[in-house]
Amino acid sequence: MTSATPRAPEAWSDADLGRLQALLDALPAPLEPLDVSMLDGYLCGVLLQPEIVPLERWLPPLLDSEGRPTPARVQDELVALLRRRHKELNIAISGRQWFDPWIFELEDGAEPSETVLPWVAGFAHALDAHPALLRLPEEPLLEPLAAIYLHLDPDDLEDADALLEEIESLEPPADLEEAVEGLVSAVLMLADVSRPLKPQTGAARAGPGRSRPRQSGRR
Repeated sequence: MTSATPRAPEAWSDADLGRLQALLDALPAPLEPLDVSMLDGYLCGVLLQPEIVPLERWLPPLLDSEGRPTPARVQDELVALLRRRHKELNIAISGRQWFDPWIFELEDGAEPSETVLPWVAGFAHALDAHPALLRLPEEPLLEPLAAIYLHLDPDDLEDADALLEEIESLEPPADLEEAVEGLVSAVLMLADVSRPLKPQTGAARAGPGRSRPRQSGRR
């Protein structure tokens, strides 16, 4: 008897992403939900926590960036779409597989850091709302966090001298592709710290599959 081959995640179409954004935009005022790029970075930050963050804890900061009370009931379709992306990212991060972050090209001439900033802001929002990752030993976190936070204004990183020093040692990405690869690589490095792979017995285990990320038509 052979085990079934895992099905590849269904690709998100532009219509899927548009529907997700429309459902977020339809949330009642004064809620300020994350947009689709920010929520993608946010979900990565959630999934890097050393303990599982349940839906009832990760959903409210996504539905309102200011932490205001959210509706007692959220549309099933919206929750289903968010859970779908959460599951996809969890599979990728758990297996140390490259994934395609939701980062969208801006107008011609935009700097790489400007383009990835919404995703990075969502990631930072996750660590503010769920700070357990930052309570782990600092040294192994510095390099991957610096690779993400180098896209932020240094003034936004108060009381983070060691992180700022690490950021200053890095070269800015030459282009958007390099910036995106840096984000994905940093997420997987953080997962090695907060969600270490369990040793496997029996046949020798090959290293995590970290092929280069596929090109996205959205970037």
